[in-house]
Amino acid sequence: MTHVRRTSAVFIATSCLLGGAALAAPADATKPGSGSSTGTGSVFMVNPVQSTGDQTLTDQKDAAAAVPATAYATVPLRNLDGSGYLVGRWVNVRSATGDPAYSPTNTFSYTRDDDRFEQVMTYFWVNQAQEYLQSLGFGSTLPPVNAESQDVRIDQYGVDNSYSWDKHDYIRLGKGGVDDAEDAEVIVHEYGHAVHDAQVAGFGATVDAGAIGEAFGDYLAVTVGLDAARQYGWPVLAPEPCVADWDAVSYTSTTPHCLRRIDTDRVLEDRRNQVHFDGTIWSAALWDARQRYAALGLGSRAWDTTLVDSQFRYAADTTFQAAAKATYDTALARDGRRAAEAVRDAFAARRIYF
Repeated sequence: MTHVRRTSAVFIATSCLLGGAALAAPADATKPGSGSSTGTGSVFMVNPVQSTGDQTLTDQKDAAAAVPATAYATVPLRNLDGSGYLVGRWVNVRSATGDPAYSPTNTFSYTRDDDRFEQVMTYFWVNQAQEYLQSLGFGSTLPPVNAESQDVRIDQYGVDNSYSWDKHDYIRLGKGGVDDAEDAEVIVHEYGHAVHDAQVAGFGATVDAGAIGEAFGDYLAVTVGLDAARQYGWPVLAPEPCVADWDAVSYTSTTPHCLRRIDTDRVLEDRRNQVHFDGTIWSAALWDARQRYAALGLGSRAWDTTLVDSQFRYAADTTFQAAAKATYDTALARDGRRAAEAVRDAFAARRIYF
């Protein structure tokens, strides 16, 4: 299974669903709106494998009994538009399977056997990712990043895959095995592609740039999940750098179940000219830099701010070396010499020199 950002670049797979059902229009004049921008919803604490530590969980055809009640949390839903649907300032959930989630009181409590659960997951986690970026200063002290109501289509892609399509500015989350919108790290990974698209038009025009996009999606997914766990007091069980533990149970036999990891020991010479594999080289450098910032007492938030800020300076067809240099330069300007050296060393450990 892959999670692919769709661009015009020829190296990207072309299995994108171009047609399909028209978008559902949730607005219904016969139903009263909530009149409120806040609500509550039931979501997974990132995903059930991560929060419970139970590597034996399986999908069981969307059965509610397949996942313990302890894997769910009731969370605030913010920035809603007051319509009673899962539409808001930063997220616009559209679905062609089942009924659109609706509540005149903005109370959205479902379990995974109900398709509306995935709508709540998508709304909460996309909003959470945008709020995290804004908490770093993007949109206030720094330029905004994808600060719009992101369209997301759920279960409209009939294979076990998801993608962000920059041409039409929407994210499509697939089904098959564990439906992709049940795993927060899949949702946020795809949002990471939308972030890159918003920062650099046409980003991903080479294999290196595509790999950087996949790596950033993985890194952002882990980062936003960890931040949410801190914010809401959720459990954080090892291994932290494991991406999409729940989504991966349908096609991995080894444990821990990981779609990918962002802490591998792969280096530049290991490249296969395949964006998802090569991306693990870049994501390992990002994770390493995070640890080095922490060791300097700067913290992960400083590193995340510098990383996202640096991406404005990436070319659409960047190379690993050029993007690493842009990241180093941003760290030097924002955080000083020691921080910049930490970034340089993190990339050098992956044999990415500039």
